[in-house]
Amino acid sequence: MSTIFTKIINGEIPAFKVAETDNFLAFLDIFPVAKGHTLVIPKKEVDDIFDLDPEIYTGLQVFAMKVAHGLRKAIPCKKIGTMVLGLEVPHAHIHLVPLQTEADLLHFNQKLQVSKEEMEEIRKSIAAQIQLR
Repeated sequence: MSTIFTKIINGEIPAFKVAETDNFLAFLDIFPVAKGHTLVIPKKEVDDIFDLDPEIYTGLQVFAMKVAHGLRKAIPCKKIGTMVLGLEVPHAHIHLVPLQTEADLLHFNQKLQVSKEEMEEIRKSIAAQIQLR
């Protein structure tokens, strides 16, 4: 059975996509812990990030770095934090979270309420700043 992320990749479920290549996708988390909270995934459905083929794993990290650079330009923050977690979706993914303090990642269960309109504004702002080449 396909994961929710595979359904997003296949266009079966809408998402606020900020960047995409043949192998990877980045989109806004719909339950963000900070504005701009972005998920970066391989298009290949693999549960554990450390079970990815080495080429896909390193490609995912490079893609995440490019997305993080664009995210930092679009969302005022001190740094972009990264986390690999999320047991509820069995599809490898990296969380990119704009940080003001280190404690921002410690409150991962405290989600923001962001309207669809604001999510779209955030998506456009981030997407405009990402340089994939």
